[in-house]
Amino acid sequence: MMSLRRILLSPFVGVSLIVVLLALYFRSSFKSPPQHSQRLFSAEELALYNGTDETLPILLGILGSVYDVTKGKSHYGSGGGYNHFAGRDASRAFVSGNFTGDGLTDSLHGLSSSEVKSIVDWRGFYARTYTPVGKLVGRYYDRQGNPTKHLKGAEAKASRGAQLMEKQKIEEDKQKNCNSRWSQDEGGEVWCDVGVPRLVQRPLEIAITGSMSKRCACFEEDQLDQSGLEIYKDCEPLAKTCKV
Repeated sequence: MMSLRRILLSPFVGVSLIVVLLALYFRSSFKSPPQHSQRLFSAEELALYNGTDETLPILLGILGSVYDVTKGKSHYGSGGGYNHFAGRDASRAFVSGNFTGDGLTDSLHGLSSSEVKSIVDWRGFYARTYTPVGKLVGRYYDRQGNPTKHLKGAEAKASRGAQLMEKQKIEEDKQKNCNSRWSQDEGGEVWCDVGVPRLVQRPLEIAITGSMSKRCACFEEDQLDQSGLEIYKDCEPLAKTCKV
């Protein structure tokens, strides 16, 4: 017993223990964020986890939330198809498809409600698929890790977009869409099993996507006096099939 006590109290054991503890500290602080802890990253810190250093995990930010995507290394690692997302918050690129220069930004300025909703949906995908490790201090989270007005605004716009899309679906379900097909040899055509094809405006589309569009819907003869119905070019007024 005295021998064991003498060993535990020896200077050599004390120094060795300190060395081990320091090694563990530096490893956790500089190499890999703890698996389930949440920490705050600066943009410069997040950039270190871009997949170029094989000893570090690969991290990705979206709307200020940071996820460990190391298990998707073949996609997010150096040379992977999605490596441009690693080590940064490039929220805008998830819908813009611009993966160079100014396109790799977290700014959502000018995006439509449907585009912002799509980005929020992407965040949901990462939350379900990968491990959250922290928040990026900046546009969407402050230095205390609290959501900023920009994040709250983006989430509110996405929610509004979802409501508008559901409302549009309900309205359009009242008037059946045309059938359609396309082939390289014959081009495109639309047709109706009941009624005749007409182009109609989608009034909610401007609020959802920021631009107006039309769709093909089927109308019976007693409905053709409605305003805003457009006959396809070179198509007979009562034809059930029209070339497009």
